[in-house]
Amino acid sequence: MPILEVEHIRKYFGHTEVLKDISFSLEQGQVVSIIGSSGSGKTTLLRCLNFLERPDKGTIRVNGETLFDADDAKTQQESEIRKKRLHFGLVFQSFNLFPQYTALQNVMLAKELLAKEQPNYKAERKKIHDEIEAQAKELLHQMGLSDRMENYPHQLSGGQCQRVAIARALALQPDILCFDEPTSALDPELTGEVLKVMKELAEQNTTMVIVTHEMAFARDVANHVIFMDDGCILEQGDPIEVFEHPREERTRQFLSRFTQG
Repeated sequence: MPILEVEHIRKYFGHTEVLKDISFSLEQGQVVSIIGSSGSGKTTLLRCLNFLERPDKGTIRVNGETLFDADDAKTQQESEIRKKRLHFGLVFQSFNLFPQYTALQNVMLAKELLAKEQPNYKAERKKIHDEIEAQAKELLHQMGLSDRMENYPHQLSGGQCQRVAIARALALQPDILCFDEPTSALDPELTGEVLKVMKELAEQNTTMVIVTHEMAFARDVANHVIFMDDGCILEQGDPIEVFEHPREERTRQFLSRFTQG
């Protein structure tokens, strides 16, 4: 059974349809790269998965559980949205770290807020805090940031900030980790360090949906590639098939920009 099933998602902004009947599925441990021109709907799709946007039609299921059904009002209750977001970790383009918190505090924050809602929090506060801190330190160590835990975002490079953001997304142990152009705000020399971390996560069978303009990464690391154009999935399949033998003319035109010269 797929870990993620997206069926017939449509999204409108006013009278403009920005997602047009989007359907795809994702297996446990699979990496899906979503490519396409700016404005093709890639980021909107990620935001619908994370419930930052609400689809107007369609269904989203994780591990067989229906998280969203446009025809079922019970799946759209605001009180349940935060729980549903826990299935998805989202790494944004521009880091979105809290400037007043250290790298360690940024990674710990969401889990601490959730812990405070548990009935045993007051009685076991120190134990819970220590466990969250230990996990956050381990994640930052995995990101190569053991010596930067007490630094604030303004004291970190863009690549380091993005690695903190990845650790923060992993802290809640999501079923699926989503990336929205994670290297677009980085200088070229810092892009490699973030892609290296993402490749390592793929090698650890982390389930990921990645919106990216890094074509070499999409081709070499992903198990499945989706090409979006004008709000539609125009083509999808094995990376070799899509990159070397695209069926659609629009796919060939898009990919030609990255192979010329």
